[in-house]
Formats: sequence, structure tokens, C-alpha cells
Amino acid sequence: MSDLSGKLYLASGSSSFEEDKLKKVSSIEDKDADGIPEIGCLSIVVLGASGDLAKKKTFPALFNLFRQGFLKSSEVRIFGYARTKISSEDLRERLRGYLNKGKEDSKEDSESLSKFLQLIKYVSGSYDNAEGFQSLNKEILEHESSKNSQPETSRRLFYLALPPSVYPPVCRMIRSYCMNQSDHPGWTRIIVEKPFGKDLSSAEELSTQLGELFDEKQLYRIDHYLGKELVQNLLVLRFANRFFLPLWNRDNIDNVQIVFREDFGTEGRGGYFDEYGIIRDIIQNHLLQVFCLVAMEKPVSLKPEHIRDEKVKVLQSVQPIKLEDVVLGQYDGYKDDPTVSPNSNTPTFASVILRIHNERWEGVPFILKAGKALNSRKAEIRVQFKDVPGDIYKCQKQGRNEFVIRLQPLEAMYMKLTVKKPGLEMSTIQSELDLSYRQRYQDVVIPEAYERLILDTIRGDQQHFVRRDELKAAWEIFTPLLHEIDDGALKPLPYSSGSRGPAKADELLAKAGYVQTHGYIWIPPTL
Repeated sequence: MSDLSGKLYLASGSSSFEEDKLKKVSSIEDKDADGIPEIGCLSIVVLGASGDLAKKKTFPALFNLFRQGFLKSSEVRIFGYARTKISSEDLRERLRGYLNKGKEDSKEDSESLSKFLQLIKYVSGSYDNAEGFQSLNKEILEHESSKNSQPETSRRLFYLALPPSVYPPVCRMIRSYCMNQSDHPGWTRIIVEKPFGKDLSSAEELSTQLGELFDEKQLYRIDHYLGKELVQNLLVLRFANRFFLPLWNRDNIDNVQIVFREDFGTEGRGGYFDEYGIIRDIIQNHLLQVFCLVAMEKPVSLKPEHIRDEKVKVLQSVQPIKLEDVVLGQYDGYKDDPTVSPNSNTPTFASVILRIHNERWEGVPFILKAGKALNSRKAEIRVQFKDVPGDIYKCQKQGRNEFVIRLQPLEAMYMKLTVKKPGLEMSTIQSELDLSYRQRYQDVVIPEAYERLILDTIRGDQQHFVRRDELKAAWEIFTPLLHEIDDGALKPLPYSSGSRGPAKADELLAKAGYVQTHGYIWIPPTL
């Protein structure tokens, strides 16, 4: 199966015929003309296997890939590695409840789960000691030998579901004891989770440490937002539809919002969150990745490096953030968490205006906004167009045209526009052209972001992963602001849980030129 066919299936859904056809393919890698696999078996190692990330995201994603036929029991073995001293059967039992979640208790599902669990083997060891990694390598070699896989053709994928502080020692151990013997046609690849540092200097230090051990083509810095269905649709929308091309610029767009809202607080993550804050946790990575896809120029081709080149150019065009373009907030009760410092200056809400100094976007504010303990849960992109010149219908007060991409929940794209209100009178009303995914694609299961990104790693497609120079450019934008906050020069404003956040955030939005549509509420269509 080619990379392209797999991407089309995952990104846009396929008919049942196409789905069945894909499931019949016996390997997730290309084959030669005689149908013989070009490379050997696959070993997937989840480091930090007993942690929350591995249980809630990594292993469920691997299970779904297995259920869909992208991972074959005839070629893959999954290894869990952590310091916890448990058996392979103990790990399987711990995972069972997470893998069963949301699945029908049918005989087919039960059989798939049993087969998948049998692919998992656990190895216990420390993260900075040779003995554990030597044991891990021995288990991998036994698996490769059992599949009659030549050492130079085997594939090894290491998923670091670990705190960034242990990335360097773990990667040194992998480099010393667990590498595949050849990188062609076999390979060794490393997936590292965010956060990639806390500021520019720490990120560069981490990049240097990992860069001394692995080539850039071996490193996959994962940001799961790049695997979301509607985020993956952004480039298709922008560059495959004629009517967006002439509109997507400063002549027609007044402002752009990229918003992330949660209706709950830190809930058990207070100690971790207090160290990072909402800008490091959400804005500098997730929302900035979406920002790049909204603002970038058309790449030369869909090759990963061409796309990533354009993302870097956008980041390098962002002007320094002005303090008057920032509003911070901290919800009441945040400091009640015993793991949070009583004198914490950490923001749980932030609204930041970015300005791009280039021909397409000069003068257009991009508002990146994220917060916890707010009045709703959603993530969306909201592109607001300028007023219609010569308003003969006197309808400007009703609101502007907006194109909204709802990333989660209830994935949708809708365009707010003015139409004639039904009836005998000539009056206008705000309505929408709506593409709601649950209604339009009823028989298509939208894959989880982690499924897509793990599969891309196996295929060697780095399009949806963060490159080192992109990471550096992102930190260059936010590091001065973060240092102002860390030094206490910029204080978060208090706001009530369940509110919209600090009132000054709405004032900043109005200052940026956003015009709110009063009386209009988007209601997701029902089946």
C-alpha cells in the first residue's frame, strides 16, 4: 500500500469497499514487484509503559491500528518498558480496561483484543542503566530472529511516553544498546512527546543532546494536534478550493482567532501545570501549529520538507509580542491545589495577539487564546472577514461573514453569512453553510490523532511532526514573554470558574477588531 492511499483513507474516510481493500494488504510498507516485503519485522517499544499517557493514548492507538489491519501479528511485537516491576501479564491486565473503552463487547472485538494483548511483552529496567536496555535489546533480537528477519532489514520504533527530563539518558541507552544494525532498508525511529523544553535555551539544549545521538530523519517530535482530522484538512481547504485562494489575505480577512477552551481546571495535574502554564502547555505548541497551517504560503509540493519549510517561514515572519497585546488570567481556586505554590504567578488563561510581517498578512491580527475552567469546552479556528463595502441592506450590525473550523468536539466547518429571512418582509438574518462531520460522514470512524501520527512514523512521513528549526523559531516568539511572566513582571488577572475568562480578554479582542455576532448561536445539526 502506498503512503498516499493510506493518507487518503485516514484523512478523509473511505467507502466500505476501499476499507476492505486496504485491510487485505498484508504489510504497512511497500512491497517489491514480486510481492515480497522489502524490509523485515517491526518492533514497537513504549517507554514509560506503566504511565498515564501510554495507557490512555499510546496503547489504545496501537490497538486501533491493529484492529484496522495496519499492524499485523505476523510481523509486529510491542514491548513495554518502565521501572515498575511487573510481569507481561500484569501489564496486559492493566491495559485491558483502557483498550475496551467505548468498544462493543462483541466476539470479534474480544478476539481482537486478546490477539493484540498477546503481542505485548514487558521489560522492567531503569532509564539510565545499561542492564535494562540490554535485556530489552535481547527481547527485540529474539522477536526478529523468530520472524526470520535479517538484522539490517528490521524496523525499531521507540515511543518515549516519558517526562522530557529523562529523554537524554534514555536516548543514550537506545543509541548504545538498542539500535538496528542498518538504517536502510531497516531503521530506528524515536517519537518524543512535548513539552520540548521550557524556553529557547532549554529547547536548544535538548535538541543538541538528541541531535548528537540521532539524525533529524530519525526524530519524530509529536504534537497530537497535527493529527486531528480538521487540522489535517486545513491545507486541502486552502489549496484545493478555488474560492478560498483569492480571499485568504489581508485584503479580505480582518482577524483570525485560534481558540482552545476547557470547562475544567487542572484536576490532579496542578503540580505539573504550575511548572509550565497555559502558554507552554497549549499555545506555544498546539495553537501555534494550527497558526502555521492557517497562515503559511502554498508549498512547492506535498513533500514533508516543502510543507515544513513554509511553516518555518511563517514563524520567522512573526513580530515580537507586545505586552499590550497579552491578557493573562488565573481562575479562582487554582491555588487551592496543595501541589500548586500559594504564590503562583502561573496563568491558566492567556490571550495573545500575533502579527505577521509579510505581504499576505500585514495588519491582520491573529489571536491565540487558551484557558482552563471556562464556560465551555471547544477548540476552533475562526476567520472573520471584513465588512461588506456599500451595505445597501443595512445588515452590518448583525455580524460579519466568518469561516469557522471546529476542531473538537463535534468536528465541523461552517460559514456564517447573511441571508434573507423567510417571509414577506425584506429583512436579513445570520445563518450558515454547514458541514458537520457526524451528519455528513455517518459511516466513517474518524481516527484518533495518535493513530494517524504513529502510522506516519512507521511510514517515515515527517510532514505532521515538528522539525528542529521550526521548534527553535516557535520558542523565539514566546520566550521573551514567558520570561516576563516567570519574573513576575506580568500578572494574571483573576476570573471565576465557568466564566469566559478575564473581562480584559474581550476588550483585547475588540481592540484587535473582532466584531461579535449578537443573537446568533451555531447549533450542530442532528441526524
